[in-house]
Amino acid sequence: MKTIRTTLIIAPGLLALALLAGPAARAEEPAKEKPLTKNQQQYDADHDGKLNDEEKAAAKAGAAAKAKHTREENLAKYDANHDGKLDDTEKAKKTADEQEAKASAKAERDAKKAAKEEASR
Repeated sequence: MKTIRTTLIIAPGLLALALLAGPAARAEEPAKEKPLTKNQQQYDADHDGKLNDEEKAAAKAGAAAKAKHTREENLAKYDANHDGKLDDTEKAKKTADEQEAKASAKAERDAKKAAKEEASR
C-alpha cells in the first residue's frame, strides 16, 4: 500500500520533469538548415545558400508567372467551349491526359531501369 501511495506522489513529478526537460534539450541543438532546392537555387543571386527578402520576392514572382503561363496553356488546349474556364468534362480530359503522360513517363523510366539492369548482368 505504501509503495502505491509513493508511486502516485512521485509519478506526476517525474512526468512534469520529463515534459519540461524534453523541449529544452532539443532547443539546445542547433537547427540544421535545409539546402535549397534546385528551383530555389536559381533565385539565390548571392549564392549564400539562403533566400533573402528580395530573392524570395523574385521566386514568388517567378512562380506567379509560371502559374499564369500554365493556366493560359491549359485554357488554350482544353477549353473547348472558349468560356475562359474549364468545366467538368474539360477538366476530365486534362486529368486523363496528365495520367497518360505520367504512365508513359513511368513506363519509359522502367524500361531504362530494366535495360540498365540487363546490361549490368
